[in-house]
Amino acid sequence: MAHSYIAYIDESGDDGFRRYRIPGQTGGASTWLTLSATVCRMSRDLEMVEWRNEIRSKLGRKVENRPLHFKDMNHGQRTMASQVLAAKALRGICVAAHKPSLQAEIYAEKNQLYFYLCRYLIERISWLCRDLRRIVPEGDGRVKIIFSRRGGLSYEAFRAYLLKLKNFDDPAVQINWAVVDINGIEAQDHSKRAGLQIADIVASSITSGIEPDFYGNCELKYAEALRPRMYSRKGNYLSYGVKLYPWADRLALTPEQRKFVALFEVRD
Repeated sequence: MAHSYIAYIDESGDDGFRRYRIPGQTGGASTWLTLSATVCRMSRDLEMVEWRNEIRSKLGRKVENRPLHFKDMNHGQRTMASQVLAAKALRGICVAAHKPSLQAEIYAEKNQLYFYLCRYLIERISWLCRDLRRIVPEGDGRVKIIFSRRGGLSYEAFRAYLLKLKNFDDPAVQINWAVVDINGIEAQDHSKRAGLQIADIVASSITSGIEPDFYGNCELKYAEALRPRMYSRKGNYLSYGVKLYPWADRLALTPEQRKFVALFEVRD
């Protein structure tokens, strides 16, 4: 039987722990690594092409046949893109790690932090799919997961990592395994799937609210637009649609970053 849902996963930032960016200077690692999933019904997968094309049409002819990249847009275009997606039938989930607050030696192995954040992300994908099952009767209840291809990452190794988590039966791992198709996880090029381009916009829109730009400023407007589309349960966003690692109360955040936390702390 076909999957009930599809989830596209992309990232914003990098997993480097050395020489973080300094405002006004080029180079250096991002202070945050964000993994984001854009989830919708499998029956709406083709609609994501229309959503992507709607954004491209508003950007003008120069990009009408090119893949969307958030980094290539100016502020007005990013605002427009986040507003377009805010009106669509999708849900966003972001897990963001503040790397300066982590012990780098714990994540010394290649892709170790990435895998760890993926665990939190897939937990939340599985909860969302479980929560939506009562209104999504089609399919077998499982989610098809597609990653934006990441250089140097073995997706066979990632599937093995998930199987290890599943078989280890650790109570701290709260993935609803019944809805996760581990063997069906795959990676595709960003340019090949509209859903991956949309996931890029969601990931970067949320990250812009906490990652300082070249001038040291954060931009909250994109996250404000997408807030209604982020996964929440009983009005709770911070534990579901937006997870910060470590928890926000353990972080030394700037006033701008505190505004980001406040945006998702408010319960609907």
